[in-house]
Amino acid sequence: MPEQSALNSLTQLIDRLAPAFTALSDKIWDLAELKYDEFKSADLLIRTLKQNKFVVEEGIAGMPTAFVGQYGTGKPIIAFLGEYDALAGMSQIAGMDKQLEAEPDASGHGCGHNLLGAGSLLAAVSLAKHLEENGLPGTVRYYGCPGEEGGSGKTFMVRAGAFDDVDAALTWHPAPFNGVRSTNNLAVLEYYYRFKGIAAHAANAAHLGRSALDAVELMNVGVNFLREHMPQDCRVHYAITDAGGRAANVVQAKAEVLYLVRAPEMSQALALAERVDQVARGAAMMTGTEVEIVFDTAATNLLPNLTLENAIHKNLVAIGPVPFDEADIDFARKIQATFTQEAIRSSLKLYQIKHDVFSNDTVDGSTPLHTGLRAFEGHSHFRAGSTDVGDVSRVTPTAQCWAPAWAIGTNPHTWQVVAQGKSHGAHKAMVHAAKALASTGLDLATSPSLLATAKGEWKDAMGKDPYVCPIPEHVKPSIKNFL
Repeated sequence: MPEQSALNSLTQLIDRLAPAFTALSDKIWDLAELKYDEFKSADLLIRTLKQNKFVVEEGIAGMPTAFVGQYGTGKPIIAFLGEYDALAGMSQIAGMDKQLEAEPDASGHGCGHNLLGAGSLLAAVSLAKHLEENGLPGTVRYYGCPGEEGGSGKTFMVRAGAFDDVDAALTWHPAPFNGVRSTNNLAVLEYYYRFKGIAAHAANAAHLGRSALDAVELMNVGVNFLREHMPQDCRVHYAITDAGGRAANVVQAKAEVLYLVRAPEMSQALALAERVDQVARGAAMMTGTEVEIVFDTAATNLLPNLTLENAIHKNLVAIGPVPFDEADIDFARKIQATFTQEAIRSSLKLYQIKHDVFSNDTVDGSTPLHTGLRAFEGHSHFRAGSTDVGDVSRVTPTAQCWAPAWAIGTNPHTWQVVAQGKSHGAHKAMVHAAKALASTGLDLATSPSLLATAKGEWKDAMGKDPYVCPIPEHVKPSIKNFL
């Protein structure tokens, strides 16, 4: 943790800069651009970097909306990770406590990446200014990472070597709670299974047809039977992305299904994916069709770094609680009223919100916003989600915190997240996260022993499980709007 005077100076700087960055977050919320199509959002972030004298390199790893902004020189090189992609079909009017689309079938920031990207940028800009003003060495980088939602943008950036010289990486995520929760999440692989059959009249010549849709359905049935024989913490789920058309009197000659295969370790995910492939080939044999298996994206399971996580936690303790007011609490209460009690209990269980550091009270959800700080246990928990932050964590020590931008009970990828994305409470949580990240970055810049310990922990863990990028070299990002 920085000395109190340095911490005060840094957090006061963040408070002065905050209005411009909360406005930036709101603009990105308005744009709500999908993976690899975040051109306007990326441009806003890049312009902000350049206005603050960062040198920006664009088009990282062949992705036009991926970029890196750099300020300063020398070691350590501290990376801040930013995301800014939205989710399809998540349109919602901001500030509403009921589901109401702003535009039918439009996208929306259902995971809070507008806040994430702007908050990480606020941390990077503030730390860079503080280092310069105080004559401290170090290089600050902001990584503009596209396509976190199903695009694995960071994995492609890692494969391209964008993080090879980074000493440590920091990030955060909006959540229903404040604090650090060390997690072991799931590795994920994504494949398209494209079946090709033979069209025919479904009544008078059905015997001449070979249904690709039948193959998709049989594959799904086969995988459902496979679930009994998977390791307990694995997950397999799918979406039929092409049912072959809407004419019921035609034997469908083509059909496609997208599968996500998740497991605690990448080696397990790859083994399970091979079994799913076998089911697909069996479905093709049964239906007399052909199947093409197309690798799409992947992300490796996260490698926690307890040294860095503990450093973030200490800074959160020193910074104190998020300064919510009654208006923030009132809006959160209205949002929380849209949840069942089961959803609220599930939220508390998922994020392991138990005792509060500041009051030592038990958090039970009766206060709709988390106004305190969760205790940091000093060990990792299992979490069933996946993130391409995992691949960054495999090439440099990486840590993240969570900030209470959402009412307790809020589930990611829901209209309630979108509704809260421009609230004053969410803005305060974003600024709070920026303070935690920037102060931890300052720790790394001024405490060689902290960085050495974090690197030592990382090297010990990686020595047991060397990193191999899960995306084959020939696979490129699925960018539709390039140029």
